[in-house]
Amino acid sequence: MSQLSATGERPKLAFAVTHRTVLAIAIPMTLAYLSTPLLGIVDMAVIGRLGDPALLGGIAIGGIIFDLVFTTFNFLRSGTTGLTAQAFGAQNEEEVRATLLRAFVIAAIGGLLVIFLQAPLREIGLWFLGGSADVQAATSRYFDIRVYSAPFLLANYAMLGWFIGLGRAGTGLVLQLVLNGLNIGLSVWFVIGFGWSVEGVALATVLSEIAATALGVCLVVFTTGKTSWPAFQVIFDRRLLVRMMAVNRDIMIRSFTLLFAFAFFTARSADQGDTVLAANALLEKFIMLAAFFLDGLATAAEQLAGRAVGARYRPAFDRALKLTALWSFALAGILSTLFWFFGQYMIDFMTTAEDVRQVTSTYLVWAILTPVFGVLAFQMDGVFIGATWSSTMRNMMLLSLVVYLAAYYLLFPILGNHGLWLAFLLFFGTRGLTLLAACRKRAAETFGNA
Repeated sequence: MSQLSATGERPKLAFAVTHRTVLAIAIPMTLAYLSTPLLGIVDMAVIGRLGDPALLGGIAIGGIIFDLVFTTFNFLRSGTTGLTAQAFGAQNEEEVRATLLRAFVIAAIGGLLVIFLQAPLREIGLWFLGGSADVQAATSRYFDIRVYSAPFLLANYAMLGWFIGLGRAGTGLVLQLVLNGLNIGLSVWFVIGFGWSVEGVALATVLSEIAATALGVCLVVFTTGKTSWPAFQVIFDRRLLVRMMAVNRDIMIRSFTLLFAFAFFTARSADQGDTVLAANALLEKFIMLAAFFLDGLATAAEQLAGRAVGARYRPAFDRALKLTALWSFALAGILSTLFWFFGQYMIDFMTTAEDVRQVTSTYLVWAILTPVFGVLAFQMDGVFIGATWSSTMRNMMLLSLVVYLAAYYLLFPILGNHGLWLAFLLFFGTRGLTLLAACRKRAAETFGNA
């Protein structure tokens, strides 16, 4: 635990931030994030071999429902990262462990609440997303099994955030690879081997989350060694619990605002007809692909910014800001270049419908520009999450949403779908620039003359 200086203040705890430090976090986490879409592809592929479109629709809609439900708890990953990184930077070992235990408590309560409310959550999701009677029946079969993964999934969120906060991205990668690898293997075994249909995919998810939780707990015990765990009164310290809940609340609002922005984009795409909807949906895959890569560097920004705040060491914070920006912009430039040269090939691979190909090609330029417009938003999100400047991040997200909506209603009547895309990119750009503008002030408030 950190000591106080002769003046009664906690001393600055210096540490170096290098290119190697950044990449040691960013590369493993990028690989971890990239394993997630592979799981979705395999699930769709094994169900697709059964030859029933309703089953594909069932797991697709079921997956969306769970994505919506668990978006509420995204803070368990990112919030835990920031708070852990700060405790780690302050060399407060007791608070490092207490942060994880508080996150476990929230995960247990949240997971049990999802199970308890499973019936209304399922029915609301089915009502909102629709689908034929057969699709809804398949969704219900899938949902009613997978819902029991909730406490374990949330515990895994907490442990992943905790390990990232400690700078142990390699451990986080192992957890994600075991989770998704086991899930893929069990899905193939249960569906292709046993013919268990959507129930097999759902059961594979439940068992994988349980196994990953067990492995994660073992890794936590190994990481902490024989050190004692905090007392009950430390874990449930009212001030620290209130702080964690405030951070989590702000991150949750930020996540739902982002989800609304994408939902608005999809809804406005649908207003323009099936072909434009399909074209914009294909181009969104470019955004998702870029996000998987940029999120790795954003995660590095989380850990290093949080550690610097905990250590009260401004030089490390400034260095982390500079290096994560450098690598993020370089990566964004590479992604945009790849989209420029290979975007048409990607479109042709994703669809054989000639009308959709033509329309998608018309708007490809916006997907090419997205990494450059969005890179600062990703990096700054990481910095603000790590520093737990969550209220400012929330406010800038809401401000960016207002700019986005205003730009859409101004530009769409003039430019059509080009206007929708321009408004969408302005949403990303506004987030990044407003957070950057707020960063200097928040850093001065946090570090003072440190």
